[in-house]
Amino acid sequence: MSQVIETGKAFEFTPENVKKAKVFIAKYPKGRQQSAVMPLLDLAQRQNENWLSKEALEYVGKFLDVPYMRVLEVATFYTMYNLKPVGKYFLQLCRTTPCWLRGSDDLEAVCKNKLGISSGETTEDGMFSLLEVECLGACVNAPVVQINDDFYEDLNAENFEAVLDKLAKGEEAPKGPQIDRINSAPEGGPKTLLEKTGDA
Repeated sequence: MSQVIETGKAFEFTPENVKKAKVFIAKYPKGRQQSAVMPLLDLAQRQNENWLSKEALEYVGKFLDVPYMRVLEVATFYTMYNLKPVGKYFLQLCRTTPCWLRGSDDLEAVCKNKLGISSGETTEDGMFSLLEVECLGACVNAPVVQINDDFYEDLNAENFEAVLDKLAKGEEAPKGPQIDRINSAPEGGPKTLLEKTGDA
């Protein structure tokens, strides 16, 4: 099935991003500048309100002196690149087995009931977009949702709604585990080595 790439406004890197792009390219041997396509796509996406228009893809191709099709191949392969506009908060809901077993269906229901969106959709106000994705690599803290660059872990319907409420108000929501857990330590377990050995 062919994918339609949406068009946007004219695109070119800001002077600051031109400098960053040149740093990325310099990491690869001479004549292998196309190897920098992924970091340059990420740079373009961040500059372009979290999505890649046809113009941005074409610009990256010209910047790297590679055919547009080579850039398009990469952009359409990875889910980290958005090929249509997304909301201010881009929610990636993990649906792999550990998250599903620990309640990702409840999180999907929150998105449907509270935000009125399903996977691939954006709220009418442009605040939230949802995409169901495969493993986000934080299985011990399942279920997990990545919002923009941050992970929100150990979610349930109640604490996920609280995160969304804070974001909707423009407030910062605490990242990481949403329960009494430090990083990926056992829930309710010792918080220090001294507690573990009983010397505290």
